[in-house]
Formats: sequence, structure tokens, C-alpha cells
Amino acid sequence: MGVEEDQVRKANADFYKAFETLNMKEMESVWLSEGHIQCIHPGWGVLRGWEPVMASWRRIFENTKEIHFMLTEVQIKVHDSLGWVTLYENITSRVGEEVVTGIVLTTNIFEKRNGSWFIIHHHGSPVGQSPAQSNPTTFH
Repeated sequence: MGVEEDQVRKANADFYKAFETLNMKEMESVWLSEGHIQCIHPGWGVLRGWEPVMASWRRIFENTKEIHFMLTEVQIKVHDSLGWVTLYENITSRVGEEVVTGIVLTTNIFEKRNGSWFIIHHHGSPVGQSPAQSNPTTFH
């Protein structure tokens, strides 16, 4: 794996660490602050632009007490200033007193700006069955 792929892998890990903190400042720091960013949470429509995307994260964070990810089937590709990651999010979260688990098939797209990689697109789709558990990455 090359240097650029390693940097995109780190940017992807930083995104999930920000997600697990449930802290808006952390989440804002990993996104490119531009009007062309997009986010599609499982079961939601497409959100376009900084304000709608950040509002969605605020809503999720306000309603989630705890969330943990185990990432599997992580694949990274880079071309010029764009990098994309496909993976399965194996999620355990606590909403209220209820513990919820699920699997989400995800694509994260990153753009390189001024030497740093920022997420510009996150798309998650729920899946009904568990993928193969090769090379899991756990964040806590």
C-alpha cells in the first residue's frame, strides 16, 4: 500500500474516531467545509452542503448515548486528489437504554486539500446479513 492510501486509511480512521466521540467539533474537523459535501445515512435521503450534513450529525449525536464500530472488508483506492473507501460498519450503539446492533455497507470519499485528506461524501446502506469477518478494525 502506498503513502496516499495510508493517508486515506488514517483519514477514514479519524472519521470513525470522531463518530465514536459523539463530539461535533471532532466531526466537523474531518469534513471538508465546502458546499459540495454529501451524506446519506441509512434510511435517510441525500443531504447536500455543510449545514444539512452537520445538522444530521448533531441530530444523531443528540440521540445516541454510545456507539462503537468494527470495520471489515476495508478497501481503499486513490486517484489524484480523491480517495474512496468501501467497508462494512459492524455497529453496536446505545439509544436511550436500548442496545442496537447492525451492519452498514459504506462508501466514504475523501478529497485532498492543502496536503490533508477530508471526507466529502459518506453513504451508508443497511444490509441484512453479516459479511465475511476478514481484517476487522475496531475503534473504542
